[in-house]
Amino acid sequence: MDQEVTATRSDAIANYTAPGQPLELITMDIHGEQCRVFKNAPGTLHELYAENRSDNEFYIYEDERYTFEEVYQQSCNIAQLLVRKYGVARGDRVAISLRNYPEWVMAFQAVTSIGAIAVCMNALWQTDEMEYGLSHCGARVLFADQERIDRVTPIYKKLGLKVLAIRPTKPLPQDIPLLHNALLAHKDATMPYIRHDADDDATILYTSGSTGHPKGAVSTHRNVINALLSWELDFAIVQYLLHDGNPPATPPTLENPPTALLGVPLFHVAGSHAVLLRGIRGQFRIVAMYKWDAEIAAELVERERITAFNAPSAMTGDLLEVAQQSNRDLSSLIAVGGGGAARAPEQVKRIATSLQNALPGTGWGMTETNAIGSGISGQNYLDHPLSSGRASVILDFAIADEEGNHLPAGERGELLVRGTTIARGYWNRPDANEETFIDRWLHTGDVAYIDEEAFVYIVDRIKELVIRGGENIGCGEVEGALLAHDDILEASVYGVPDDRLGEEICTTIFCKSKLDEDALREFLLENLAKFKVPKYIIVSPEPLPRIASGKIAKRVLREDAQEKLGLA
Repeated sequence: MDQEVTATRSDAIANYTAPGQPLELITMDIHGEQCRVFKNAPGTLHELYAENRSDNEFYIYEDERYTFEEVYQQSCNIAQLLVRKYGVARGDRVAISLRNYPEWVMAFQAVTSIGAIAVCMNALWQTDEMEYGLSHCGARVLFADQERIDRVTPIYKKLGLKVLAIRPTKPLPQDIPLLHNALLAHKDATMPYIRHDADDDATILYTSGSTGHPKGAVSTHRNVINALLSWELDFAIVQYLLHDGNPPATPPTLENPPTALLGVPLFHVAGSHAVLLRGIRGQFRIVAMYKWDAEIAAELVERERITAFNAPSAMTGDLLEVAQQSNRDLSSLIAVGGGGAARAPEQVKRIATSLQNALPGTGWGMTETNAIGSGISGQNYLDHPLSSGRASVILDFAIADEEGNHLPAGERGELLVRGTTIARGYWNRPDANEETFIDRWLHTGDVAYIDEEAFVYIVDRIKELVIRGGENIGCGEVEGALLAHDDILEASVYGVPDDRLGEEICTTIFCKSKLDEDALREFLLENLAKFKVPKYIIVSPEPLPRIASGKIAKRVLREDAQEKLGLA
């Protein structure tokens, strides 16, 4: 007879956060709010890097391999260059716009080690978008590769911007030096000291809104570092419960060293925080990809014996398809995480069955929360495949109605979050701060509910509703119904203009085989009210386009659909 499990999540939290424990939690006043903070956290990102110098292998990119110490030393050289040649000081903004090259990591470490602010720019931005971002944040220096140099060449002089070239493939303007050459005069592998502390700004990451220019979310060193330790606490809680309150004193020896596949861009928190910074803190190897390609990803998993892959559901779904169609050995994978968009329940099951040693996991987080929020994995996830998990211990969650009143368990409303990892605000956007940060609660724009067991369910985006004849229709609900069809691999639902109803529902789908639209609508009627069934169904002959984070590019699909349907 199986032994009854008696350990609880509350027991685990009490055990690991008690006084004297490495993950001890204390309460501090941060920006006028009482927050739970990890007492023993490194004070700054530079302290984090310095504490984790080692000769262990760290960053692998194609045929290049770097140790933690090699990356640290090169970041010291770059920091010396920034301070001595470009006069970068505490609080100055330095932008990084690259592929996931090793230089991205080195530049980020250098900038955040000297009290400057790393502006992690979206590498897909075109010239106008780059001009806005660089001008808005007031960047003094930009690290850029050839694609970004091409886009910034028309504007960098009028912005008074200094550009450092990474891996160029064309002749450079005379005033844009190659980083490698610029460093020849600054070979000093000691980090310049510029005083800064935990509550100084460390990063700016721009997030796109539904209208207007993107907003630059500003996070402090404390915000970022506490997010990393929150993941460690979540992992400890899982281990505690798996062993019914008696986890082994020392971690078991793994067959393969902890190694993460970096398939998402580093300019998103899913890359910079959940992979890169966690890798530094945990001494994990990171295998970086130039861009997402499922076939190459499977090859890397097999060759490098990768143990963890964290990416949006579209990308993990791609890997599952390759796993089923190829003979690649993906048995080294033990954790396949997600986020950004809900997985179809069927994909959750497929991770557990198609990848023989991997446990599925997911979570909810935002740029403004420094990627943490809620999380779920293993059997809990298999039992609650539509949930994003329980709230991180250092955050508070609430569900509110349109008047801001907090709602009881089970009722739907806007998800509000507050706590130590929440960005301090948006750079030079008091209007956005006033709209988003109310009484220190972050208004996420996500529709959600929390059940009696504290599991969080993200239902939809408030601004991703189709309002059809006065009826609010959640795009996520319709997408879930479409993805339940065996032949549909990807689906995106959105509203298009309608003269009578205001909006009608349209979907773009990518399928395994040809579908009959009338049969599909009959299938949907088994789970959806008639008014929720899409009026327009567009079948794409290829996988749906995605933005850099791996999410489906819904805006692009909507514009294409309106043109095809004559509704533009």
